[in-house]
Amino acid sequence: MPTTWSRSPEEFHKIYLANTDAFYRIGSSGLAPELDEFMTKCALSLWSRAGKIGERHVQMANQIYSRGRPQPKWLLWNLTSSICEEDVFMPPVFFWNLAESDAKHGTTTSRTFIRMLTNILLYLSAVDDEVNYGEAEYITECTDRLTAICDTTGVRKSKEGLNPLDFVTSGEPSFVEKHKDQVQTSGGGTVAKASEEKSVEKPNFDELMEQLDSLVGLEIVKKEVKNLMNLVKVRKLRQENDLPVPPMSFHMVFLGNPGTGKTTVARLISGLYAAIGVLSKGQLVEVDRSGLVAGYVGQTALKTQEVIQSALGGVLFIDEAYSLSSGGENDFGREAIETLLKAMEDHRDDLVVIVAGYTGPMQGFITSNPGLESRFNRYFYFPDYNGEQLMEIFRMQCRKNSYTLTPEAEETALKLFTELYEERNENFGNGRDVRNCFEDMVVRQANRVAAMENPSKEDLISVLPEDLEDPDEEGTEEDEKGSE
Repeated sequence: MPTTWSRSPEEFHKIYLANTDAFYRIGSSGLAPELDEFMTKCALSLWSRAGKIGERHVQMANQIYSRGRPQPKWLLWNLTSSICEEDVFMPPVFFWNLAESDAKHGTTTSRTFIRMLTNILLYLSAVDDEVNYGEAEYITECTDRLTAICDTTGVRKSKEGLNPLDFVTSGEPSFVEKHKDQVQTSGGGTVAKASEEKSVEKPNFDELMEQLDSLVGLEIVKKEVKNLMNLVKVRKLRQENDLPVPPMSFHMVFLGNPGTGKTTVARLISGLYAAIGVLSKGQLVEVDRSGLVAGYVGQTALKTQEVIQSALGGVLFIDEAYSLSSGGENDFGREAIETLLKAMEDHRDDLVVIVAGYTGPMQGFITSNPGLESRFNRYFYFPDYNGEQLMEIFRMQCRKNSYTLTPEAEETALKLFTELYEERNENFGNGRDVRNCFEDMVVRQANRVAAMENPSKEDLISVLPEDLEDPDEEGTEEDEKGSE
């Protein structure tokens, strides 16, 4: 019997916007990128339980985006590949934060989110005009896990959502079960699987090293990363030849100010570790204190374990890690540290942890716990970018986005970044400041070009000195001079 939940892709998108808009009114529209990504992951896992995958699934996947967000561009071959690769359901970090906020303020936003998720997933399961038992079971599993977070966090009860099992119309086997002996190729065809193990394509070591070399500055960091990779490669060779290898920790401490490339280097190291067989996947999972620490006793360990599970096979990158130990003996950050240390021991063969932050506080963090000192003994220092290096990052941004600096604009920009470096204070953002300058430049250039009657292509890409100068600041300086 066909389901009553079937909708056209266009109708579904309206439903998706209506549900998410209602959620953003009581939550926050700032969650849109994370929410769309989470909903897409749920759709992929859901459809792995579907009876078949076709163009309608592609059309629906391309409608999972919030108002003002870019539309996805799925094709059938990469959708089916992603469906076959999708793992278990993982509650998103933002949901933990919602539940904790609800418990604190007596609201029920997180429970509203669960009802919204149930509705959207039912519409997505009905894309083939059927809701099978596997799909309904998956939706129930998702809502049960999220509800458990609400219950244990202390969110007050609210209206119950729909029961997906009430809408089952088919008992057809899932897509993955029917195709478990085949995998999708990049060209859209299928080939027989050599074994039941899911193959993971390894990153290309040489390409990653080229990306490392192309980074602006960071010469000492690059040298240390290369030394580390050589050490690991020789260690692997010795193991393969039954030779003894000294104990080695793969975990690292990144020291330096914001915007100095720490996350970028961490992502490259994660791929390099996977390329030479230290890690099985090579993904980077980036969190800070809010992604690990909950607001209630016993919840931090669960929250931290969820993040660790998502990082297995790759690198867990903890920014401003010192905030975990800065709250005193009764702070829940201590619980996160203990959970992390246990996971580093339990998963020492397939998890690398990189902690990062300002030099002084990070040194205090490492010495705050004997377990941290014993596991983190490899330190990378990321210096501030000087004026010329900031300028080179700016040039790269311009080239990447097809903007051309005139000679006069080059001179103005170099002076700007030289002064920015020489006059830096504790708020100096390094590469982040460059990005802000670039974005401001794009706005000023657009305002200037928009005032032209018939701008040429050259006008559209040319950057003039006035595009790099803040007219409000110039006016302030002139006013000050006039009042002297």
